[in-house]
Amino acid sequence: MPRLPQAALESWGNSQALEDQKMQKLKETVAQVSAATENILQAVREVLKDHGVQEEKREEILQFTQVAIKKVLENYHQMPDWALGATGATTDEKRTSKSYGGQDKKTWWVWPFIFSSANPPEIILQPCIAPGDCWAFQGSWGHVLIRLPEHIWPTAVTVWHISGAVSPSGEVSSAPKEFAVFGVDEARAETLLGTFTYDVHKEIAQTFHVQKKLPRTFRFIKFQVQSNWGNAEYTCVYRVQVHGRMASLRDHGQALQLL
Repeated sequence: MPRLPQAALESWGNSQALEDQKMQKLKETVAQVSAATENILQAVREVLKDHGVQEEKREEILQFTQVAIKKVLENYHQMPDWALGATGATTDEKRTSKSYGGQDKKTWWVWPFIFSSANPPEIILQPCIAPGDCWAFQGSWGHVLIRLPEHIWPTAVTVWHISGAVSPSGEVSSAPKEFAVFGVDEARAETLLGTFTYDVHKEIAQTFHVQKKLPRTFRFIKFQVQSNWGNAEYTCVYRVQVHGRMASLRDHGQALQLL
């Protein structure tokens, strides 16, 4: 049996080591999120109590919240999140819609939340979901460009928003409704991955699968909101996850040929 060239073996070894490293980081992140679950539930419990929600209703909401968190964590290994700040994902603010509130304002009030100019687009790459911890842009049409830590073949996105039960106002009209997702390459060419609808009447975390066969891998994902649930002033994005598999060395070579 012919032996593989030493260079090919080293290349494969480096690729495998990199993939193992990325998966280890993802496993560590899963452990961190699992450890933070109780903190999230406690934060929800305090918010509900502070806004006068009856104890019986609070426990029901907490049970649903716990089930939702458990469901996401159980599926995490099958659907790793590449749009996670802890593993290297970032947002390109120059190619992202302007944050609502203006750059010269430290804090601003929109009932029922106090938003802070310290909430940049990167907040959507964090696992914490609490009322007010979101990125807001003006109106109902806006987008954010996410730079992934690696080239991937995207398979799905998961969008999060708080529920009406947790919202102090009892409604979530600022939640995204219709949105589109694009893969963007280094030459800034966009490939539509699908158009979807986030339903505020369903679970707070909703997963949407890519609707077409992809011609290449992508390092950037564009999340474009095209409407919200009725708020004419602003839209809030709490969290966006990007799922898929890491590109192989062969995929990288094909991507370079397309530039």
